[in-house]
Amino acid sequence: MNRQWVQSGNYLGYIAFKDTLKENAKNAILELKNMNIRTVMLTGDSQSSAKQIANILGIDEVYYNLLPQEKLEYIKKFQQKAHVVAMVGDGINDAPSLKQANIGIAIGTGTDIAKEASDITLVGSDLEAVAKAIKLSKATFNKIKQNLFWAFFYNMVAIPIAALGLLHPAIAEAAMAASSVNVVTNSLRLKKYKL
Repeated sequence: MNRQWVQSGNYLGYIAFKDTLKENAKNAILELKNMNIRTVMLTGDSQSSAKQIANILGIDEVYYNLLPQEKLEYIKKFQQKAHVVAMVGDGINDAPSLKQANIGIAIGTGTDIAKEASDITLVGSDLEAVAKAIKLSKATFNKIKQNLFWAFFYNMVAIPIAALGLLHPAIAEAAMAASSVNVVTNSLRLKKYKL
């Protein structure tokens, strides 16, 4: 009986599948845009599904019907244009792109292969953590630059004075200790950094 229905072109019904958006996905994209980060979606999904999701989230560019190798090629093309590429993924198919990207970010609820290929693994599946990770990495880099400045400053001032014999060794030791304390204290300020 079913065969007759199919052959005659009549349908009893249909089944539709729809991807659900991850919680906070729209907020995550908005936060990235506020940081002047261009958002691109590389997906194996169909054109209609990909464009619908991209429109809902406000993603800048969308590429669809992609195989894992094609995603990887897009990452390489962006890098050739001197873009720093951060790739967020959670599946086995994302692993090559996560590895190729300048910064691979795996979603914590994703596959082990994706986590292994990434540079950062988020705890859980909160996509807003992507923006937080970027902010924290920038703050950390700024602290590193500050710490290097102060370490060089102490040495650039103290070494010539000590070489001229104008600085007592005890004072030089105290200055070096103060330099180390300053670096550690400055680094500890990251704990109070608001994401």
